[in-house]
Amino acid sequence: MIGLINYGMGNLHSVAKALEKVGGQVELVSDADALKNYDRIVLPGVGAFRDCVAALKESGMDAALKEQLAAGKPFLGICLGMQVLMDVSYEFGRYPGLGLIPGAVKPFPADHPQRGFKIPHMGWNDVVISAAKETHPVLAPLAGSQVYYVHSYCCMPANPEHLLAACSYGDYPFAAAIGRDNIVAVQFHPEKSQRAGLALLEAFHQWNP
Repeated sequence: MIGLINYGMGNLHSVAKALEKVGGQVELVSDADALKNYDRIVLPGVGAFRDCVAALKESGMDAALKEQLAAGKPFLGICLGMQVLMDVSYEFGRYPGLGLIPGAVKPFPADHPQRGFKIPHMGWNDVVISAAKETHPVLAPLAGSQVYYVHSYCCMPANPEHLLAACSYGDYPFAAAIGRDNIVAVQFHPEKSQRAGLALLEAFHQWNP
């Protein structure tokens, strides 16, 4: 059973439907104490970093999530659900994250729009799996695919080992996927990425880290 964390933000319905399409049994979880009842955990998200972290902390979901990840539960973060794993974000100020993956969330360069690259970065783009991670069970099905992005901020992991895949918008590289151990998180939206996205979700559903 997959627990889809519901903290009042995020595209829950479309993510749940996509997971069900690849054979997952999905329940929305808003009670932190109930998170332990699930075999796998997904944290989706759209919106502001600060609001997401505040909602997770207010509900106690941040502590419950850390406890379940420490116990080895497979985890998938999507878009904002990836960004909040980092130490800090510079979105509308400076705000601490969950600190599960060392690094920072930063905006695209300020001159990107003047150079013809609209913000947010929206649409289909590459996902280039890191050479050392090409056999990662969750990411391997994406080899050679394009996926769908919608974001204005990017994850910059401090440890290169945590960079699972990359993308570039213009000449600016950013993390398309990060992770370690039982954690995988992606900047793009699998639920909007058609066949490639479903392949990733199916691989996550079958993943036993």
